[in-house]
Amino acid sequence: MVDDWRTDRIGSALRGENPTVLRRLDAGFAVIGDVQFLPGYSVLLVDDPAAERLSDLPRAKRLAFLSDMDRLGEAVERVCRGIDAAFRRVNLEILGNTDGFLHAHVWPRYEWEPREVVGMPVWLHPRDRWSDERFALGPRHDPLRAAIGDELDRLRSAS
Repeated sequence: MVDDWRTDRIGSALRGENPTVLRRLDAGFAVIGDVQFLPGYSVLLVDDPAAERLSDLPRAKRLAFLSDMDRLGEAVERVCRGIDAAFRRVNLEILGNTDGFLHAHVWPRYEWEPREVVGMPVWLHPRDRWSDERFALGPRHDPLRAAIGDELDRLRSAS
């Protein structure tokens, strides 16, 4: 099935079958988010399918995951600032309330967001934005995907 990667995001990334993967990082995979109502939304997936929380990782791997999160956040910030003058900031979140595997959300935030949510958590955006096909990941996001991946490469080579 074409969307099997959605039920095993980490395993499919490890097998090279997850189409959302932007780059392999030290402790995980940078992936573009399934929804793009905030263009540039990305996720860091840990590369250990058994890790449910940050504390499940040995300290060195934990620090590598956090460093990867920082690198992905910086890449998203640089790209989004360059493509939209209304870019505000990046929010980084490790929640773990829904998916049973360690991951971190990287949310770009913009001045053009609805006034009632622009200063609030992303999760307060109207539910229809999460399911509206206009915001679903698709080929129109390929330039954004490429730009974030290229920025990740630049950051890695600069370190």
